[in-house]
Amino acid sequence: MNSGLVLTHDMALVLGLLAFTVLMLVLEWIRADLIALLIVVVIGVTRLVPVEQLFEGFAGNAVISLLGVMIMGAGLDRTGVLNKAASFILRLSHGVESRLSLLLNAMVGSLSSIMQSQALAALFLPVVSRVSARTGVPLSRLLMPMAFCILAGTNTTMISNSPLIVLNDLIVSANRNLPPGAQTIAPFSLFAIAPVGIPLLLTGLAFFALFTRRLLPAEEESQGVTPGRTETYFAETYGIAGEVFELTVTAESPLVGMSIAETEALRGAPLILAIKNGDETRLAPPADSMIWVGTVLGALGQRAAMEEFSNLNLLLAQTRLRYFRDMFNPTRAGIAEAVIPPNSHFIKQAVSDIRLRKRYGISVLAVNRGEEIFREDVRKLSLRAGDTLVLHGLWRDLAVAAETRDFVVVTDYPKEEGRPSKIWHATAFFALAMGLGLFTDIKLSIAMLTGAVGMLLTGVLKMDEAYGAINWKTIFTLACLIPLGWAMDTTGAAAWIAQEVLRYLGAWPQWALQGVIALLALFFSQIVSNVGATVMMVPMAINIALASNGNPAVYALVVAMSTSNSFIIASANPVLTLIAGPGGYRARDFLRVGLPLTLLLLIVMLVSVNLVFR
Repeated sequence: MNSGLVLTHDMALVLGLLAFTVLMLVLEWIRADLIALLIVVVIGVTRLVPVEQLFEGFAGNAVISLLGVMIMGAGLDRTGVLNKAASFILRLSHGVESRLSLLLNAMVGSLSSIMQSQALAALFLPVVSRVSARTGVPLSRLLMPMAFCILAGTNTTMISNSPLIVLNDLIVSANRNLPPGAQTIAPFSLFAIAPVGIPLLLTGLAFFALFTRRLLPAEEESQGVTPGRTETYFAETYGIAGEVFELTVTAESPLVGMSIAETEALRGAPLILAIKNGDETRLAPPADSMIWVGTVLGALGQRAAMEEFSNLNLLLAQTRLRYFRDMFNPTRAGIAEAVIPPNSHFIKQAVSDIRLRKRYGISVLAVNRGEEIFREDVRKLSLRAGDTLVLHGLWRDLAVAAETRDFVVVTDYPKEEGRPSKIWHATAFFALAMGLGLFTDIKLSIAMLTGAVGMLLTGVLKMDEAYGAINWKTIFTLACLIPLGWAMDTTGAAAWIAQEVLRYLGAWPQWALQGVIALLALFFSQIVSNVGATVMMVPMAINIALASNGNPAVYALVVAMSTSNSFIIASANPVLTLIAGPGGYRARDFLRVGLPLTLLLLIVMLVSVNLVFR
């Protein structure tokens, strides 16, 4: 690396863009994918990266590999592989908590090496709920270890998390701008990092095998029942209790001519779950449905409150269901919990705006946000990532709504298997993709697409389902932030930062420099996305390695793995956001369990990386 670099106009512009990106991602004034698109446009207009290279990120190895992995993961889920996994866990554990937890954590940790972490966590939420309900092991003692082991297991292959997927593209970019005489950095093959990732996963498994009962909150141990979720659970947690009544509207009732929304706003109004107007009967009546003489309402509430509301509004109430008996059969309908994931379209929308009643026939009964539960006037509440919705509807309608991936159903509910007859097709093409990545010199993107296309051709997935399986927000964010890393290389901004860092830390040994890089990467991953932190830190880390005579591949890998092993703040990782609500975890719970595990894995990672890549 050249010595005595001077800060140029282009370097300052890139550093300004970097600071702007961090600020916008922290403040969340603009969506992350829109910020990334803005950055790529600014880089193009200012010519910080050659225009012909600017959009290579969209067709790069990282993005295409991620597309293939997402599609194959959906194929494995569609054929019921994960349900078979749950049954296997139950059989082996015999209901013993320590054995159950270890088997569950080992399974998800292993699967996370070949599936995207957020998708895997979403798929396993109802699986763990079912296991918890059948064994009586508190969900709070299963979900956090499961999520942490998913993240620890993502360090085993180069396809299991976004920082590792983007790493090779950043290395290729760094190779274009190496100083004279520097040796080209070799990209990592599919399983090259397994000797580092396996010790990390084993450390996570050992950590929870030894300390789960000590570290997880004692008060949560007494919660007992989980979202298999019984009537008692919903009554105690949300106050949703009582019987289902049929309320017939008389000619004298003041409700005649009112809408469902107006009726629900009345003092003492029960939860209105169904309506019958004439010959038309439906669950979850839309807010604008009108009430007329002879309308029958299916309502849930306590007997005393229901009688008072009926007398006040001149309604005929009866608990013997005549019109709604089949609709309220627990094998057809019921109450379920669902979590809003970080990529949901429902975020920042009011409950009334997402129109679940009109679109799917599903009622929102309550919203759980951290330690707050909203039941009154819930329609006006603006939703956030991690919110838990309490829903009522037909199981069939719930399954259809869940296909949108705007919420993840936590409750184990009756649903049909997707395509169990295609399970061997799915596993065969998945194994083919892994084999091509491991045993041939075919690019990783081609190997992953081979498996995905094979699943599509054999009917494991339909093309529209494949489109639905892709998290386009992640794809756009990844593809648009990659040029920011390229700009740091091409302008020399990364080399200038490395030079300034080494003015103060130049005498430090390699392990200490790597430790500083790891802590910086960990810090940035808490306030921006792990992809953003990787894109910012890898060019700088490579230049520090070159200037200090270290191994640039090691430094780059330290950054990617450090941004992946973050367990301290729930909002810093989509996997942790997903499990926070269903597990009833608070910020201090993540800090108490996540901080010691993060530091432990940091040490194991630094030791393993230097032993494997000496």
